[in-house]
Amino acid sequence: MLLRLDQVSLSFGSRPLLDHITLQVEEGERVCVVGRNGEGKSSLLRLVAGEIAPDEGSLWINPGARIAYLVQDVTAATNDTVESVVAAAAELAADHEPWEREQRVRVVMTQLGLDGSARFADLSGGWRRRVLLARALVSEPQVLLLDEPTNHLDIDAIEWLEQVMLEFRGALLFVSHDRTFINRLATRVIELDRGALSSWPGNFDQYRERKAEQLAVEAQHAALFDKHLAREEVWIRKGVEARRTRNEGRVRALEALRRERRARRERPGQAALALQEFNESGRKVFEAEDASFAFGERTIIRGLTVTIGRGDRIGIIGPNGAGKSTLLRLLLGELTPSSGRVEIGTKLQVAYYDQQRAQLKLDKSVMENVSERSDQVIVNGQARHVSGYLRDFLFRPEQLRTPASALSGGERNRLLLARLFASPANVLVLDEPTNDLDIETLELLEELVCDFAGTLLLVSHDRAFLDRVVTSLLVVSGDGSVSEFVGGYSDWLVDRNRRLAQAAPAVAPASPSAVRSAPKAAVARRAERLSYKEQRELNALPADIAVLEAEQTRCADEVNDPKFYQRPRTETAAALETLRQVGEAIERAYARWAELEAKASLAGSSE
Repeated sequence: MLLRLDQVSLSFGSRPLLDHITLQVEEGERVCVVGRNGEGKSSLLRLVAGEIAPDEGSLWINPGARIAYLVQDVTAATNDTVESVVAAAAELAADHEPWEREQRVRVVMTQLGLDGSARFADLSGGWRRRVLLARALVSEPQVLLLDEPTNHLDIDAIEWLEQVMLEFRGALLFVSHDRTFINRLATRVIELDRGALSSWPGNFDQYRERKAEQLAVEAQHAALFDKHLAREEVWIRKGVEARRTRNEGRVRALEALRRERRARRERPGQAALALQEFNESGRKVFEAEDASFAFGERTIIRGLTVTIGRGDRIGIIGPNGAGKSTLLRLLLGELTPSSGRVEIGTKLQVAYYDQQRAQLKLDKSVMENVSERSDQVIVNGQARHVSGYLRDFLFRPEQLRTPASALSGGERNRLLLARLFASPANVLVLDEPTNDLDIETLELLEELVCDFAGTLLLVSHDRAFLDRVVTSLLVVSGDGSVSEFVGGYSDWLVDRNRRLAQAAPAVAPASPSAVRSAPKAAVARRAERLSYKEQRELNALPADIAVLEAEQTRCADEVNDPKFYQRPRTETAAALETLRQVGEAIERAYARWAELEAKASLAGSSE
């Protein structure tokens, strides 16, 4: 065991965030913390990191265990170089030789695309997060705490981070809203809900299924309780009969019921997001012909030719700094092309979510950001009081006059969505809208975007979100070129892997005599075709995966037993290690299946 929280409580003001929670984390576990914004996820990580102390209860950490903590918001700046910031943490690592530490620093910085000579203070918030992530990784901690680690990372960096975390041998405790990231990494999901902590072995999909079942049971029990309480309230109000029967036990039981009902913390309501749709735009929304854009000597977009029509649903992907946001601004007319032309269609009403939240006025109140000079907002032609409208976005009445600068990242995102959705639109432009949103609000936004009948342009690193809402992609490569692809992110990934496999050299080249005696095309086809052994492996993989997933379910059920952690430590550690190994075996099997399928598909297309 690496750490344990025992009956820990923590409150801010009168609101309890953690209410006598107990948590134990073993070596090799990868535990994801989920819950609504404001439920205490970041506070839990800060407790473990030692930044704050609990009001009650105790925290135990294995003596000598090194903890590294990546915070969600980066505010502190230093004039040190990036390399200095990262290398300072390498001194804590287990490497004994200076050259080993230096090599580790270089490898991590290269993987995260960091310029060691850059000044940390000159970097944007997203790049500062990358530097601090590198700093956390090079220290080789036994306990790694990550608060929303995928925010501001591009998809390639997220997939690299996933692989690094799969190979991490310490304990990982992380907060994330990225469902694909959680599904790949988590061996257990813990949820903070109304002060209580619950534990769910397995990944996010398994947690969500079991959580839905629990909520249904909870609602049924609450309804039965309320019905019983109502009957008892009717009885006590009869007065005379209650006094005549002198049933003091029943009166005391009623008082206990009342206390229990008062103590019940209701589950917070769901955000009620709704987008007002404007009249249809013209058939052509955006058109670019051989358009380029440059900042000084650097060309960001080169030779862009694309036509976007009414109702198109387009995702924009590419590495950080490749020009995704620039592409949006070029299409919207906020930037003038250096060459070529960009035309904007007619009857456009654009709702534009800027990832920098520049549209928010931080010195203004929550209410003023939505409705500056009135307490009314027009929604679908009907006047609504702004407080009721903001309640749909989970803002409490006491927050209405709070300056936007005092809000958390997730609350600012919800406020920007409220501001955008207060006006009708037929073109929806979203630049990284999922950062800092809790999973429930993210999924509601996802449903809203799916139902939107207008034109959609979406920049996102959330692979599940992209797969759900877009039908085609613009892929920004980083060298200025932009290519079109029909399909979602997963379709593009399969296509990219197939192209990479086609471009890669053959694994087992033919003998010189075979090369001399066969036409070149035939040699290439034989090099790409599955061998007999590979075909047998491909045929067996679905059954092998089914066996592994059945074993994973068995292991998860064993770990989910309430008495699991009462068993000897050697048994629990062995069970958790088995669960981890099975999860990794499933990941490897699926990766091998995709590899062989791509090779088989390529061989078939060349014949």
